[in-house]
Amino acid sequence: MSSNDKTPGTPDNPLREELPEEVLAKAPEKASEPGAERAEREPGRPAGPTGRQRLVMGLWPPRVSRAQLIVALLLFGLGFGLAVQVASNSDSDGALRGARQEDLVRILDELDDRTQRLEEEKQGLEDQRTELENSSDQAEEARKQTVEKEKQLGILAGTVAAQGPGITLTIDDGKGTVEADMLLDAIQELRAAGAEAIQVNGVRIVAGTYLTDVSGGVAVDGNKISSPYRFKVIGKPQDLEPALNIPGGVVQTLEKEQATVTVERSDKIVVDALRPAERPDYARSSSQ
Repeated sequence: MSSNDKTPGTPDNPLREELPEEVLAKAPEKASEPGAERAEREPGRPAGPTGRQRLVMGLWPPRVSRAQLIVALLLFGLGFGLAVQVASNSDSDGALRGARQEDLVRILDELDDRTQRLEEEKQGLEDQRTELENSSDQAEEARKQTVEKEKQLGILAGTVAAQGPGITLTIDDGKGTVEADMLLDAIQELRAAGAEAIQVNGVRIVAGTYLTDVSGGVAVDGNKISSPYRFKVIGKPQDLEPALNIPGGVVQTLEKEQATVTVERSDKIVVDALRPAERPDYARSSSQ
């Protein structure tokens, strides 16, 4: 038999043999990927979030408790207060840094004078206590001190006339630019410098005095006054005048408004404008 004569059904490669059809039918299919198999089992289920997505979901939106919110508000308020205090101190330091040497010396002298006045007042109270403790007739001594205290309170309340050393402050407002708050600043500065009695254009200044702007001038406790504004002030002249002339103080502020300001010292200032003694409607003494 020649090499070209092949038996029907014999393969070209004599080493390969056809597998039976039963074996081919039972051969396992190629294993599929795990993800694909899971997708085939659950075709309607979406894929789960990634690790980064789970981290973002855990951080946002933030979950803040009530205690944490209160602490945050308190810290914010504390920080805001500290910032305002630092800014205020910076402004004060800047004003003093720009002042002249003689102005700084005058400010220091004024602070020393205020400290001395407080020490003298403290010493006077201690002396009164000592007199009460050592007096043979404590009732009589207490009566004398009560009368003296009544006079002092009458001066402060404006129900008693007073005289003593002090200054006269005159403000000539020819331009009509001086307002009530500027006069109030002058009163407060004089009180801080130790003024014991003040009257302005015949109106007695007391603790409850108020000033308002009115047409053509200023009203003091409802009483209209106009320029020139004349302050009669009883106190230590060496303290009162420098307090008005400090850098950026009352005099400089008024002069910026084109007002003319003069301060005169005197050994005798008379404050005779009086306030009626008003009886309180409800308050009564609690002393026995």
